[in-house]
Amino acid sequence: MIVPGLARVLLALLALAIFTSASATDERANYFEDPFLQVTHAIADCPAQHEPVITQAEMRAQAHVRAERGTSCYQSGRCRLPNAYLYDKEIIPRVEKAILADGHFAQTSIWIEGRRRWVWLKGCVRTRAEVGAVERLVRNIDDVESVVNELVVRKR
Repeated sequence: MIVPGLARVLLALLALAIFTSASATDERANYFEDPFLQVTHAIADCPAQHEPVITQAEMRAQAHVRAERGTSCYQSGRCRLPNAYLYDKEIIPRVEKAILADGHFAQTSIWIEGRRRWVWLKGCVRTRAEVGAVERLVRNIDDVESVVNELVVRKR
């Protein structure tokens, strides 16, 4: 026979365990460690861009697709490395270096993200010409397969 006070304590502990377990799986993180960084910082009112975070459930759902997409590049002969995602930790620092070395983008606020040899450009530039110029610069970097340009023009 369970003492009534003990039953309440056990129920509370069970509820806490369920809540803790559910909240742990809902925790968002960059589980695949996709490279993401801010390269330039000049436009003060540019909305901050956010690291690519997902839940553990989303990570499990994406794992097979990422493995398949990553290896198909190698199997088709378009990649020298066995998985396209392996390039990203090399590509993103080269993209950062190219943007900074170019010298034309000092008055922008640009974030870059890498995934499967694709580079996302996010943030703000001051002119439409900068949108195209930074995209062309990044497209010409070795191993970059595609550029997703999400830059917006913000003059302030």
